[in-house]
Amino acid sequence: MPEGDAVWRTARTLDDALSGRQLLDADLRWPTIATARLAGMMVSQTVPRGKHLLTRLDSGWTLHSHLRMDGSWVIEPTGGTAQRSPSRSKGPPRAASRVPERRSGRRPESRGGGFVRAVLVGPDYTAIGVDLGMLDLVRTTEEHTLVGHLGPDLLDPRFDTELAIRNLVAAEGTIGAALLDQTNLAGIGTIWASETLFAERIQPWTPSSGLDRTTIEGLVNRARKLLQASLAGPLPSSTGSQLPGRNTWVHGRSGRQCVRCGGTIRVASIGPATRERPMFYCPVCQGGLGPTDDGRPAAPLGTRRQ
Repeated sequence: MPEGDAVWRTARTLDDALSGRQLLDADLRWPTIATARLAGMMVSQTVPRGKHLLTRLDSGWTLHSHLRMDGSWVIEPTGGTAQRSPSRSKGPPRAASRVPERRSGRRPESRGGGFVRAVLVGPDYTAIGVDLGMLDLVRTTEEHTLVGHLGPDLLDPRFDTELAIRNLVAAEGTIGAALLDQTNLAGIGTIWASETLFAERIQPWTPSSGLDRTTIEGLVNRARKLLQASLAGPLPSSTGSQLPGRNTWVHGRSGRQCVRCGGTIRVASIGPATRERPMFYCPVCQGGLGPTDDGRPAAPLGTRRQ
């Protein structure tokens, strides 16, 4: 699942392509908002909120999207002849008009094997939402109904460090699961939870209640620095490298040698039942095997034990 830094890059791309421009047409292929009419509205901005994207319109509406595991927004030059819609009303958006034909002469039903869920047509560029995990349309004043449950956003310039620390100190369960809980702090997923805990030499299955405030503060500061540094490149990286297999210290490196101690990187599940997530770690650097780790020889990610 794309994490805070990837979502931030996506928001910047959408903002560059659409903000300050009027939508010539739009097609929302989502049951609850399929009849919404956005054509004629001006895009004010697209901003990230944790792993969520908020595309705000000058009409007072916000298109909310979430990439989940496989979603993406693809930007293409606008092709064909776009028809401008009549002036918008002050009421809720209504049925969308026909999306202009693409250069291929066909409407984009799929792209790269994924299902197109949204098409936003601007005068210069068209944004195509593929395999989106969530798509909502709400009044901008009601964005809190969709993202108000989130904790402080690690990439927000106004990040509330104290609130994030208090959330983690009060969290039940393991520190690894607490970092992954978006209600504690937003934007961190399995990549940055694994990398942060490795950098701070903390065992992911340590109870949050067993860590002192100074240690929690160090985790929060480290996570924020890692995400901020990762914004500089096109792909997530904690090491500064963009080369596959070298862009992280532990995440995705199960069965490989730890670059810090020479031990073997492992992966095991973490989190409550039905919501388990993979956690990569070095048992030598981080205090031993996790309780959900069976101790069998670590297999490289993507392979299956027989």
